[in-house]
Amino acid sequence: MALIVQKYGGTSVANPERIRNLARRVARFKAMGHQIVVVVSAMSGETNRLISLAKEIMPDPDPRELDVMVSTGEQVTIGMTALALMELGIKAKSYTGAQVKILTDDAYTKARILNIDEQHLKADLDAGYVCVVAGFQGVDAKGNITTLGRGGSDTTGVALAAALKADECQIYTDVDGVYTTDPRVVPEARRLKSITFEEMLELASQGSKVLQIRSVEFAGKYKVKLRVLSSFEEEGDGTLITFEEEENMEQPIISGIAFNRDEAKITVLGVPDTPGIAYQILGPIADANVDVDMIIQNTGADGTTDFTFTVHKNEMNKALSILRDKVQGEIKAREIVGDDKVAKVAIVGVGMKSHVGVASKMFRTLAEEGINIQMISTSEIKIAVVIDEKYMELAVRVLHKAFELEAA
Repeated sequence: MALIVQKYGGTSVANPERIRNLARRVARFKAMGHQIVVVVSAMSGETNRLISLAKEIMPDPDPRELDVMVSTGEQVTIGMTALALMELGIKAKSYTGAQVKILTDDAYTKARILNIDEQHLKADLDAGYVCVVAGFQGVDAKGNITTLGRGGSDTTGVALAAALKADECQIYTDVDGVYTTDPRVVPEARRLKSITFEEMLELASQGSKVLQIRSVEFAGKYKVKLRVLSSFEEEGDGTLITFEEEENMEQPIISGIAFNRDEAKITVLGVPDTPGIAYQILGPIADANVDVDMIIQNTGADGTTDFTFTVHKNEMNKALSILRDKVQGEIKAREIVGDDKVAKVAIVGVGMKSHVGVASKMFRTLAEEGINIQMISTSEIKIAVVIDEKYMELAVRVLHKAFELEAA
């Protein structure tokens, strides 16, 4: 008997029939003697609908009240899922984030989990219940409802698996595993049987939508065995995220290509090249809870520097407003400009550690297609570039072919 946490995304619970299919799958695991915790998202499209409703009332909704609204999507789904399990004769009980006591900080709309009180769940599991938990939500120290940001249900699932010391966390989605890249962009993309935690973390951070980055971070921190599976296929092993690199002479140089259309680039031009200038620029951005991704700084011969960084496209105008209202005069910037017509493309693979020439091959491949690189970021197992948005899919296709990722 194993304790398994299963997380189902929005497409897996999109309508009553799919929820019944979910219940039948859970019933099969239960019949094998396993203890099951089910984490569900809101129905597909429901969170967007709720956000739109909020914006009809208030164009820039108050974050606390927005969290109150959008958290109701998962509350509907947990109730329906519990009912579907009961209809099959299975003891089931639903939990909101507050009922589990998933304690978070008070950063509304993008809260972080601080602690989980797993005792109620353990007691119900021991009593034979399937516990159905609302993903994406928690509660702060004052009892306010909080949400974990888009894709936060993955984080809920992995965090619960860590708290419960589950044998495995299974992430059920509309794809049957992790692919070398998005098959909708490259039809020849190949499903990976396994991928290292390091690689999955990089792919998620660079834009891969299969797993939310914070869920991968949780899995790595607490060594949660993680598997990505399709909720629409009865058979299949999906992709296992492993925590140790296998010694394999045939280890590919590159395991996957991630991309992100949601990037925006901000450049602060002509600021003094003095100590602390980076903090003066990025400090107010951080204080406004705006996440910064890539950063580059170019120093000129005239004693000034140009400072460029990327943020989520939805937060570009907010960041520009902060810089122009609070920072530009103080740092004497010549100009501050934004560009939301960019995209990020990244190649990822642990094989980079033992192979030279990967960057030059990537850059040559892009150059041959006339694709200009605007920014570059690297790590031991990743090279990411920012390019013009219109070339993103072409870049992914030519890089996938250049590194022979379609080969088994």
